Amino acid sequence: MENIHFHNLSVTKEQRQDLNGHKPAIIWFTGMSGSGKSTIANAVDVQLHSLGCHTYVLDGDNIRTGLNKNLGFSDDDRKENIRRISEVAKLFADAGTIVLTAFISPFIEDRNIAREILSKDFNFIEVYIEADLATCESRDPKGLYKKARAGEIKNFTGIDSPYEAPVNPELILNTASNSLEECVIKMVDFMFDKEVLPQIEEPTEYVLRNM
Repeated sequence: MENIHFHNLSVTKEQRQDLNGHKPAIIWFTGMSGSGKSTIANAVDVQLHSLGCHTYVLDGDNIRTGLNKNLGFSDDDRKENIRRISEVAKLFADAGTIVLTAFISPFIEDRNIAREILSKDFNFIEVYIEADLATCESRDPKGLYKKARAGEIKNFTGIDSPYEAPVNPELILNTASNSLEECVIKMVDFMFDKEVLPQIEEPTEYVLRNM
């Protein structure tokens, strides 16, 4: 853009990484409403915090009460929602933080845009929180499926708007067949395997808090 010049900062992301003792990363949880994205993101956040990691959760509903409160649920608004979230996650990651995002992000194209924005400079880990529609609808923690079935909510993912499952995510966590504890352990183990947590001592057993 004209008259805008990127300002290079003196403290680098590598220096922040060394200070934190772990690599920055974006853990992109995607799945339908009721699949367990926010629950898992929060539980993983608790576990990483207990290991001394610098973390932050970007949750779909929370973002829509502030930064993205002017956006609806049309395809274009969903695309802009993901773009803004990606840019915010990029700032957090540049600060050396492990960012856990919990968004339905239903379209492959939009998640690919997020990957394009984030994966060049940071670990981008797409995690598919898998649960079939019947399971998600049986949970219905916010009563949204009931409203969608009654026609009170339009463009609701899984009812009258599609969810495009990831084709090749880095990790799949099936919440219909795995407990919350099992999902958290799989996620944290994956981060050790990928050396996101190279300077953190891997626990011999997990102390799972607030489960």
